[in-house]
Amino acid sequence: MVDAHHHLWDLTVRDQDWITGPELAPLRRSFAVEELEREAAAAGVGASVLVQTVTVAEETPEFLAVAERSALVAGVVGWTDLTAPDVADTLARLRELPGGQHLVGIRHQVQGEPDPRWLLRPDVRRGLAAVGAAGLVYDLLVQPHQLPAATEIAAALPELTFVLNHLGKPPISSGDRATWEREIRALAALPNTVGKLSGLVTEADWPSWTTADLRPYVDTALEAFGPDRLMFGTDWPVCTLAASYREVLDAARILTAALTPDEEAAVFGATATRVYRLPAAG
Repeated sequence: MVDAHHHLWDLTVRDQDWITGPELAPLRRSFAVEELEREAAAAGVGASVLVQTVTVAEETPEFLAVAERSALVAGVVGWTDLTAPDVADTLARLRELPGGQHLVGIRHQVQGEPDPRWLLRPDVRRGLAAVGAAGLVYDLLVQPHQLPAATEIAAALPELTFVLNHLGKPPISSGDRATWEREIRALAALPNTVGKLSGLVTEADWPSWTTADLRPYVDTALEAFGPDRLMFGTDWPVCTLAASYREVLDAARILTAALTPDEEAAVFGATATRVYRLPAAG
């Protein structure tokens, strides 16, 4: 079983400036790989994908080093400046570092970009093409209003696989899903797109969410992408704002209970292993 989306950070190394306000206060501490390894082992998870948290170039080499020494972390989705002219050279240098063989993808916090068509900028498109040429995937972190641009760039770059984080952050707490559903189906119609069943509990009402709240979104994703293009991730430790590691996994199991054994195996491991081309853990 693969946890295809989690984070780590050490506040003694650098601040996580996105952790602000009283609601996020439980996250204002360091989360080390050893803590994750205990959570994963208790849940029966044998491999994971560590995903970037900040737009700082130094973070990716640090994460590669974690993957090199961890028996759990099999892949790293890092960050690099996609608008830089030397993206290809940077990716090559990252792969030469200790743990560089664990670099499987690149991500940028597009959700924070004020331009809803940021992904379509010529310099960004050039950087995304370099990611694809390097044999890596691109993790999409977007809000629903940015999904049309994501669909347009995915159609323009068929050689690059786009992995949609958190199902595009659907409006679960408001229940207004019509626009999100339309855009998700448009994105999923492209064969080079994959959905990530992650980050849903924190889009719902944190203290009172139920699996029934999540079901319409998971059902839509399963229908649109299919199990072979859908992968599970906990989004730990961000998920702990609303649920424990095990609770997130248990909810996902309930929501996919109607799948066949082969389909379930795809969502909980095979899709992530294939899409990220996961090497053996460190």
